[in-house]
Amino acid sequence: MSSFRKEAEQIRRKIEEHNYSYYVLNQPTITDKEFDDLLKKLQTLEKEHPECVTPDSPTQRVGGKAVSSFAPRSHSVPMLSLENVYTEEEFRAWWERAQKNLESEPIEAVVEPKMDGVSLALVYEKGRLLSAATRGDGAVGEDVTANARTIRSIPLNLRTQNEIVSDRFECRGEVYILKSDFEKTNRRLIQQEDKTFVNPRNAASGSLRQKDPSVTAGRNLRFSVHSMGSMPSQIKIETHSQFIETCKKYRLPVLNQSISICSTEEEVVQIYRHWNKIRESLPYEIDGIVVKINSLRQQQILGQTAKSPRWAVAFKFMAHQVQTKVRAVEFSVGRTGVVTPVAKVNPVECGGVTISSISLHNFDEVERLGVEIEDQVLIERAGDVIPKVVRVVTRSKSGRKIVPPKKCPSCEGEVIREKEEEVAYRCVNPSCPAQFERALLHFASRDGMDVQGLGESAAQQLIQKNLVRDFSDLYRLKKENLLGCDLFADKKAENLLRQIEISKSKPLAKLLIALGIRHVGEKIAQVLAERFESLESLQKKTLEDLTPIPELGPIIANSIVQFFAQKSNITLIKKLKESGVNFKQPEHLLGQTTPFSQKSVLFTGELKRATRSQAQEMVRQLGGNPVSSISKKTDFLVCGENPGSKLEKARHLGVQVLNEDEFIQMAGEGGRGTI
Repeated sequence: MSSFRKEAEQIRRKIEEHNYSYYVLNQPTITDKEFDDLLKKLQTLEKEHPECVTPDSPTQRVGGKAVSSFAPRSHSVPMLSLENVYTEEEFRAWWERAQKNLESEPIEAVVEPKMDGVSLALVYEKGRLLSAATRGDGAVGEDVTANARTIRSIPLNLRTQNEIVSDRFECRGEVYILKSDFEKTNRRLIQQEDKTFVNPRNAASGSLRQKDPSVTAGRNLRFSVHSMGSMPSQIKIETHSQFIETCKKYRLPVLNQSISICSTEEEVVQIYRHWNKIRESLPYEIDGIVVKINSLRQQQILGQTAKSPRWAVAFKFMAHQVQTKVRAVEFSVGRTGVVTPVAKVNPVECGGVTISSISLHNFDEVERLGVEIEDQVLIERAGDVIPKVVRVVTRSKSGRKIVPPKKCPSCEGEVIREKEEEVAYRCVNPSCPAQFERALLHFASRDGMDVQGLGESAAQQLIQKNLVRDFSDLYRLKKENLLGCDLFADKKAENLLRQIEISKSKPLAKLLIALGIRHVGEKIAQVLAERFESLESLQKKTLEDLTPIPELGPIIANSIVQFFAQKSNITLIKKLKESGVNFKQPEHLLGQTTPFSQKSVLFTGELKRATRSQAQEMVRQLGGNPVSSISKKTDFLVCGENPGSKLEKARHLGVQVLNEDEFIQMAGEGGRGTI
């Protein structure tokens, strides 16, 4: 083996180890920057020495050609669907049937949460990932191998601690997306004016079946093993729990701490109640638990029907669904002029809240549902997910179709669909007050300039009283202006003015998000800020300068150039600069890591050298995440004087505790210095 091939293999092994630590163990051992540097080093080596490239190299995870369709792939063992039960009585009846069919043999069952995602079968040949296929009809699925290779929790090689696994090995599992990544994906789709996903399950399914693997790679999908396919003869497995242990040995991701073994139906019911109670606090969506007879011998005795195994059952949670009537439809105008239909329904309680209005998302969705005014509809709310219309239950004889308005409900400007292939209808009047109100809220949002205290009611009053006509007017507000508004008393006015002043020092990336440039979200803003370092530099760039940047492409590049070419925006930028708003990306944020990068930081007690909001903003600027409650996932607790109960809880959970001086010192090491 040449020295280059040996070096490439060593780097690949390191990357595999870090992927395993991050995506399977949830215990990252290096920073994101260090991981990216390692990957870039391998990419450079393989580019300079193509003979070093292997099919299972981490550099081959992302990329490949987009496909027009997915080839069919037969499953070695059918991927059956599970029978569903929804009540404890139904589950107990299932248990009793299994017990009877096993002639009263003792039963041991494996219980695990039922991930709300999409099933995937993985086949490994001599340790290397050979194929990945969706469930399909159970016998034949779709070959999505190129996309599955981009999911970092799926190992490209099966290894024990020291050796590669031999022969054929097949496992089945669930592809899912974390709630936080689902929200990020939908925010990005909204910025791109594309269709959003209704729920995390749809997001996982839609992302796995993307024609372009690079799109799948950007969705941060996860994978967890839940069952076996065909097994090599030399692997002696007698129970499902042994199979799970084998997967752990092979470094496949499993829901390790979430799997329980029960010997009575009552134990299973108690676990069901536990998961039902905590489901809303989980980082991922579950829709029940799965109960499997542990013994493979007993599984064979119980057998299966044409569709489902008799040795397993999905014990589902009841969905929060109710019926109500669509009374009317109103049209909401967003900051980019997009008009969204909102159904006004008879108030009804669902999932612990009273619902009187539901977004219908867009007019394509209205057509898909076939919903009309006066129809009786079924609505659903699962956890904290925004309520949605599931289907029409009863069609009204006096129903009225829901059609796009010809005039904007806010300014009476023209509403059009700019391109036939676009989903959105939009108001094309740039002076539309509804658009400016939404734009102002976006400017002040946490992702933007983070002006705490500038909510919807405050924005409405500032606009109605003609105090704010563009973003720069925020920086000209005086206390007497705010006291003339109903919402503001003395202290509240002072707090808002202080937050506005703090926002002036936000980094360039935050300002680029706040300006509301179409298609420019968090990731693109960061790319632009790090590449050009100042707003003035970016403002001068042409289409030819921006289009070649890999993360942009022609659509985003054109949107940026058009934004900076508009006279109103040129004037706005000049006024923002005159107001003292920062136009540069701080040096410590230009691709560098800090002691607080990707860390969760909680403050307690009275700080002497800064206000709580200033300290939290410092954490954000250093790449960290200020949080409001403590958990085992909190990285640091910063204690001022007279700390509360959070200090004792932090010590109990093993969270690192810093005093204010230690925090300031670490922040200084991060490049920003003291407050």
